Amino acid sequence: MDNNPFKNLVAIPDLRNRILFMLALLGVYRIGAHIPTPGVNTEALAILAEQARGTMFGLYDMFSGGNLSQVTIFALGVMPYISSSIILQLLTVVWPYLERLSKEGELGRRKITQYTRFLTLALAMVQSFGISIFLEQQTEIAGGLPLVYDPGWGFRLMCVLTLTTGTMFIMWLGEQITERGIGNGMSLLIFAGIVVGLPSAVLTTFGQMETGQISLLRIVFLVVMMVGVIGAIIFVERGHRRIMVQYAKRVVGRRQYGGTSTHIPLKVNTGGVIPVIFASSILAFPATIAGVFPAGSWGNAVIDQLTFGMPLYNLLYVGGILFFAYFYTAIIFNPDDVAENMRKYGGFIPGIRPGKRTAEHIDTILSRITLVGALYLAAVAILPEFLITGFKVAPIPVVGEQLDALLPMWVTEGVGVQFYFGGTSLLIVVGVAMDTVQQIESQLIMRNYDGFMKKTRIRGRRG
Repeated sequence: MDNNPFKNLVAIPDLRNRILFMLALLGVYRIGAHIPTPGVNTEALAILAEQARGTMFGLYDMFSGGNLSQVTIFALGVMPYISSSIILQLLTVVWPYLERLSKEGELGRRKITQYTRFLTLALAMVQSFGISIFLEQQTEIAGGLPLVYDPGWGFRLMCVLTLTTGTMFIMWLGEQITERGIGNGMSLLIFAGIVVGLPSAVLTTFGQMETGQISLLRIVFLVVMMVGVIGAIIFVERGHRRIMVQYAKRVVGRRQYGGTSTHIPLKVNTGGVIPVIFASSILAFPATIAGVFPAGSWGNAVIDQLTFGMPLYNLLYVGGILFFAYFYTAIIFNPDDVAENMRKYGGFIPGIRPGKRTAEHIDTILSRITLVGALYLAAVAILPEFLITGFKVAPIPVVGEQLDALLPMWVTEGVGVQFYFGGTSLLIVVGVAMDTVQQIESQLIMRNYDGFMKKTRIRGRRG
């Protein structure tokens, strides 16, 4: 047995085949990113994508790996599936039928998965039809280039058929990777779409350095900043609070059960990247409808205050992340259910009475660590904005002008570097990488091989 974990990946046939299968399907996904939808002018789309940065269009384009801005056959990406999964999770709380299904084990999980597929199909059809109408309405943009060569119902039906089929195929790819490959298939597809642009971003940065647009010192600062942020993400994503649980002894026949102690791990960041996605989507909506308001109107004035770097945007962004962190955590983790299950099996927290007191104790601890996780998410999400545009403090009423004069320029104007990974994408990339490495680690240890970390085990986002 070799102590080199990378050699062990090749030495184990089953693990090697799983990794190769995953890489092959990711390759298929990237091939689809170069097949355009029939009837669309790709040159005009490039101009439209540049104009749509910072809107909901730009947010969805990030999740689709750039497919949306090019309107390829995979333009919708995994967003319809993600939206369907979130909608069903929310409905599980308010719809008793789905709540019962969620508690029926494997059979209930398969039923919910089937509903997710049907809802994904419906959302993909609606969104693809909306994209076709949007492209037709943008008759001419910069340079007078039409977005659609032959608008009409023929193009609309072709667009709906192409994009919906592409979405369902992506969903199938993700499920196949999850079942027969390594890691979570949907997460890996998003991961691949984000990191595929990293080489070109690095080359662009070095090109700017050669032309004098950016100094070597700033590049070094950016690299150090990225390494520090990635380290902080790994530290917090692995962090959890352990609640000690003791089980009373029970005698059934001649056997004795219980009498052991275990713990409940509460994640510091229970909601993952979902709070950032929700907050980003809501704040991207005003910029998406900016064209509805005439120039100089009150609507345009409000939207201007909701652009990157503005105080109102930062305030609502951080507030939205805090709200959705608590909201989503309350949906996916129920302290009452945990306390009831502990009581059924004779478990209790030392010093805490079983039942309602236990639920209140768990809820109090969860609320405190969720605040830490939410503040961490807000800091990571807003850091790239600070690097690019800085914090515009001048529009703050009463004290804005004084603060703008006192603060150094690098605070109010940014440091002049293009942070390729935004807050949301950076969280996704690091989190998915941790999950995938953790699954490979488990496969190696299960077969009595040394993992990547010989002294400590790697924990993914799910603990």
